[in-house]
Amino acid sequence: MLKTLMVSIAITAIAATATAQEREREQIPEKYKWDLTLLYPTDEQWATAKEQYAKKLPAIAAYKGTLGQSPQQLAAALDTFFDLNKELSRLYVYAALKHDQDTRVAKYDAMRKEMAKLATDFNSASAYVEPEILRIEKAKIDGWLKDEPKLKVYAHYLDDIVRRQPHTGSEAEEKLIADAGLMSDTAGDVFGIFADADFPYPSVTLADGRNVRLDKSAFNQYRAVANRDDRRQVMETFFNAIGKYRATFGSTYAGKVNRDLFYMRARHYGTTLESALDQNNIPVSVYTSLISGVHANLDAFHRYLRLRKRMMKVDQLHYYDLYAPLVANVKLDYPIDEAQKHVLAAVAPLGRDYVATMQKAMNERWIDLYPNPGKRSGAYSQGGAYDVHPYMLLNFNGHYDDMSTLAHELGHTMQSYLSNKTQPYPTADYPIFVAEVASTFNEALLIDHMLKTIKDDEARLSLLGNYLEGIKGTVFRQTQFAEFELRAHEMAEKGQPLTGEALDKLYEQITKEYYGHDKGVCVVDDYVAHEWAMVPHFYRNYYVFQYATSFTASSALSEKVLSGDKAATDRYLKFLSAGGSKYPIDLLKDAGVDMTTSEPLELTVKKMNRIMDEMERILDKKK
Repeated sequence: MLKTLMVSIAITAIAATATAQEREREQIPEKYKWDLTLLYPTDEQWATAKEQYAKKLPAIAAYKGTLGQSPQQLAAALDTFFDLNKELSRLYVYAALKHDQDTRVAKYDAMRKEMAKLATDFNSASAYVEPEILRIEKAKIDGWLKDEPKLKVYAHYLDDIVRRQPHTGSEAEEKLIADAGLMSDTAGDVFGIFADADFPYPSVTLADGRNVRLDKSAFNQYRAVANRDDRRQVMETFFNAIGKYRATFGSTYAGKVNRDLFYMRARHYGTTLESALDQNNIPVSVYTSLISGVHANLDAFHRYLRLRKRMMKVDQLHYYDLYAPLVANVKLDYPIDEAQKHVLAAVAPLGRDYVATMQKAMNERWIDLYPNPGKRSGAYSQGGAYDVHPYMLLNFNGHYDDMSTLAHELGHTMQSYLSNKTQPYPTADYPIFVAEVASTFNEALLIDHMLKTIKDDEARLSLLGNYLEGIKGTVFRQTQFAEFELRAHEMAEKGQPLTGEALDKLYEQITKEYYGHDKGVCVVDDYVAHEWAMVPHFYRNYYVFQYATSFTASSALSEKVLSGDKAATDRYLKFLSAGGSKYPIDLLKDAGVDMTTSEPLELTVKKMNRIMDEMERILDKKK
């Protein structure tokens, strides 16, 4: 399969909330906005670079039909291929970041679409590369790797091509698949524009008389307010507004799933899941075992839900209660300066160099911090510009969750930074499967630091509860999402229509099982059936399960580092610097965790139960 545009982007599992004092972008101090001039000083210089790049594309076509002539010729072709790939990625990153800082600006939306076309042109021009390599005998390639030093950097890449030989087409087929890229992102683009800019978000009047427009960021904020009637009204209003457009959302998601079906069939895979996971050589059993393992541990999740019910002192826990603070009279608010100090102190076990680089990210405008109208919701780290530092988009609101998101995205940033610094470009881009390990690792260090800092029982209950929220949101909720995504694809593979109504029914069924609706653990109200429609992660093919696997991996790894195990710390830092030099399962084995076993999930559930034990002891003392 063709090595396509290498753009690293990692999105948080839980979207960052917006601030009630949202400001226009020009009102935000420059130090809190990213500086994109290191990518390109101006939009005009980006445009010039794009035009010059388009003129370079014929360079890769010049090697067509010659890759098997000699190791030197193959090395020269791959050098050209990856150089063009690297430059394309940098161009794309600039256009994407400009777009995301204000999605309402048509100019930047057009730039992003121009890049999608340019990427398709590159993929089409280089579509011959992998089929041509596959015509070279494996023994010859092995010999060339031994004899030609310039090919050493491509050893893993060449091994991966040979591994996927049964799923690589002829030159004509590969060109057709590459050309299909012009259409492949349409469903996701339509969803993004509709959800972020054009959707008619509803308004509600809260108990204090305020009228609030419930866009996605405001919904994330107000679903967590202390007033229970406000929470119910906010969630009911928001989800019912989505439900009015479930046919539209069903159509866009069906388009995305149909794209996956096309690539599955074009690549001769048996299922869309197999097609997606084989890109990184992930056994299908890792995905299915996660789902079955979580089902086997739903009792622990239901214990958490019953603990939440106890702490909230409600007769019956409802879905709209799940985001309210567990300890109502404790406010864990952290202005950005304070949040930065805590995050830096938390990661101190990883060494001075690690801390110093994070300080640079904070002080040298790697981060776009605050929300503004039109800005993309949520948070991410973008490390796809190899020769420039990574960039981070946040929507910081000064709560503990926002501080945790800062730590999370800095984890991504550090992995991108260290991999880009240590690895040559062809092996710098780390696999998606390991992308959430560094981020959730940082979150684990942060909660450990905060628990050492705070001794007050109420505050500790809040922090411990926040960690449980992380497990709920990252392990159980993301696995719930993963099961929905799998079942939806299975429906399509069987020829069943993916309508908004059918997807509502599927989502409601899965959600009620996870939250123990029929057991009286948590009431999942009917309108929750529409929630799937506003989840952007579903437009990234079989992505969400990796939040859960990464969380369990980082949980195991962080325990070793926090215990003072220097060898474990060294292994972890090497993992952060390893990029994509190996397959992801092997990268994690080198770091000290085996994801083909049930151990990481079991250890996570044990830790979860230990935390609930401590919380129940504190609650019992208060009786």
